[in-house]
Amino acid sequence: MVSTHQLLGFSAMALAIILIPGPTVLFVVGRALAHGRRTALTSVAGNELGVVALTCAVAFGVGAIVERSVIVFTALKLAGAAYIVYLGVQAFRNRGSLQHALVGDPGAGRGAGREMWQGFVVGVTNPKTIVFFAAVLPQFVERDRGGVPLQMLLFGLVFATIALLCDSIWGLAAATARSWFARSPRRLAAIGGTGGLMLIGLGVTVAATGRKD
Repeated sequence: MVSTHQLLGFSAMALAIILIPGPTVLFVVGRALAHGRRTALTSVAGNELGVVALTCAVAFGVGAIVERSVIVFTALKLAGAAYIVYLGVQAFRNRGSLQHALVGDPGAGRGAGREMWQGFVVGVTNPKTIVFFAAVLPQFVERDRGGVPLQMLLFGLVFATIALLCDSIWGLAAATARSWFARSPRRLAAIGGTGGLMLIGLGVTVAATGRKD
């Protein structure tokens, strides 16, 4: 149904897009710095579930509506931006108590379901991913092969798999740096505050990002 040439071409394009730091990378790094490895990886998993949801939307026509409608696109973008800012404010406010999370696994005691949901929201409202799936992904589909929705779903899963690996590396790297800062409560509070400020800055950036027509 999908040729090797199609998969290789799409994978190369997807990797290039994913490697460019965007909302997802900054979100994962911010969560890793604020709450540690477990939260970062759970957020990555949730984010990729958001990517899969976007894939389904594009495969069954909803993606085209989002891409063509300024109102829908803007509403999704602002909703995601507001949520990211909220998470950043929460991380910044709680920066002084982060050392308590270091008993056992960093991020212990935080609901995995909540962390995954937060990652999902960021993933499904990521403007860069929405535009890529709506405008770029369909270009790799060969309609004469049939099964267009299935081709799109396959490409989306390839994208999500590559993103899962790359984003996990970012999260683990940031969490490792956090472990060094954790040797001092003051340094840990500083890095937790930095993670919160990164998320706030990311939210503002996402809100200010325009459509690429």
